[in-house]
Amino acid sequence: MSDHDPKSDLRKYLQDARTALLWKLDGLSEYDVRRPMTPTGTSLLGLVKHVAGAEALYFGTTYGRPFAGPPLWITGDAEPNADLWARPDETREEIVGLYRRACAHADETITTLPLDTVGLIPGDQGIRITLHHSLTHMIAETHRHAGHADIVRELIDGSTGQRPTGANTPERDTAWWAAHRERVERAAREAGGH
Repeated sequence: MSDHDPKSDLRKYLQDARTALLWKLDGLSEYDVRRPMTPTGTSLLGLVKHVAGAEALYFGTTYGRPFAGPPLWITGDAEPNADLWARPDETREEIVGLYRRACAHADETITTLPLDTVGLIPGDQGIRITLHHSLTHMIAETHRHAGHADIVRELIDGSTGQRPTGANTPERDTAWWAAHRERVERAAREAGGH
């Protein structure tokens, strides 16, 4: 990272989050990338689809550079939660491709415009934000959903890690992790008076 190029630093953190999110799909079946793993229906492919829409909104429509993609629920053009799950007729390749195109479109906006460029988020409130704000928001948004993807992936097949090149967790066997989990459970019970 550099002290003199804040845009480059912001782009690096955004790309890191994008890469982590997509990596969570690797090696899983069509069912596993779509299956709802929480009571609210969170799925890996749904998270990717959602972030594709956010990229399109925050770096496209907001700066008068509409992205050719599905209608955005946030603008009232699609049903609520339409972006958080994959319909049977939407393939993994289509959704991942949509995300990659939205990211490429976003990168063009980021490259072209200065950080102090002001855009307008569509909707009833018409919020004005700078490109710097959009970048900061999307870094937080994408990392947040990459964290969700970490947990969902662990629930699916036990895989953990921040990057394909390093797990960012201790390398231990299944027995060690089971003992660790039991230790955490005992601590929670003791602290909770159970």
